[in-house]
Amino acid sequence: MFKHAVHLKVVSLLVLVGVLLAACSAAAPAATTEAATQPATEAAQATTAAATQPAQSSAMDDLVAAAKAEGTLTVIALPHDWCNYGAVIDAFKAKYGLEVNELNPDAGSGDEVEAIKANKDNKGPQAPDVIDVGFAFGPSAKDEGLLQPYKVSTWDTIPTEVKDADGYWYGDYYGVLSFLVNTDVQPNVPQDWSDLLNSTYQGQIALSGDPRVSNQAIQSVYAAALANGGSLDNAQAGLDYFAELNKAGNLVPLIANNGLVAKGETPVRITWDYNALAAVDSFAGNPKATVVIPTTGRFAGVYVQGISAYAPHPNAAKLWMEFLYSDEGQTLWMQGYCHPIRESDLRARNAVPADILAKLPDVSGAVFPSVDQLNAAKDLITKNWDAVVGADIQAGN
Repeated sequence: MFKHAVHLKVVSLLVLVGVLLAACSAAAPAATTEAATQPATEAAQATTAAATQPAQSSAMDDLVAAAKAEGTLTVIALPHDWCNYGAVIDAFKAKYGLEVNELNPDAGSGDEVEAIKANKDNKGPQAPDVIDVGFAFGPSAKDEGLLQPYKVSTWDTIPTEVKDADGYWYGDYYGVLSFLVNTDVQPNVPQDWSDLLNSTYQGQIALSGDPRVSNQAIQSVYAAALANGGSLDNAQAGLDYFAELNKAGNLVPLIANNGLVAKGETPVRITWDYNALAAVDSFAGNPKATVVIPTTGRFAGVYVQGISAYAPHPNAAKLWMEFLYSDEGQTLWMQGYCHPIRESDLRARNAVPADILAKLPDVSGAVFPSVDQLNAAKDLITKNWDAVVGADIQAGN
């Protein structure tokens, strides 16, 4: 804001000078005024930029030094095959020389929030510095006083709709729910949610979390609602759908992961498209697998970042955020098939390599629920899963 105000005053003064010069010498060519004002304007811009950039650089240098003094960053619920987090963590460690303590990679969003609560008075290795949670968990964690505000240097390029105005949480990436299918075990590839009810898939379909605590699983139920007569304001149809899926014997009561898909124990996994596409890469043809964006019920889920109000390493946490929201961090997520929250800005500046863009699937028609809609759906699904569906989803091996 200050930079723009200074620039406006400089331009106004230059315009006034130009008018006075024109009045004193009406016969002077227009080019004279133009030549006189252009260098002055450029000089003003250069002076403003020179004053701003060193300040930003100095602040970043100070943050890096403070983070290095802390020495460690503690993260939670970041599987290496999720959104390319393995490469993201490695790049962060290599760039800044910090250790990264990784807690419970397969935890859900609810588990992450509970980890902050359980470690309010604990500065040890079990206390997370940062969380990466589903959209609805950001505002609720803020309301409970579990997050501290921080605005990254690229703050203005994060869409307003997916960030807290005060910087307590901010969108990081989104994906669209898909079906990952081990075609060696199940060659009949489902194309839509209705196909999963077919007896062909008995004992083969699994969620990627427990719908009572996992954001991904909750939103899978929500997506199924959209494909089965529900709406963004009514997720009950999703519960009814999964009750039918469970009754048919098609739903496996295990939390699916890539290993279980590869072994054929859960040959059809409902998961974010970035997880599914990364899994196909990791399989390298053994087993053969494919990814389907369902025809209906295309649901986009935004995840958000936040720093724990009780973070043992607050400066390392802020540096982590700066890295994630830099062009480098955002592109690393995109390499893992995620849609980074600053994607529009990156595309506008041609900052994304063409080979990365070519690998992203067509997710046209995907819908983005509001926080209020997500909260309502989360409340309905978590409270009624046991009574309506009755499947006790447990962690697999």
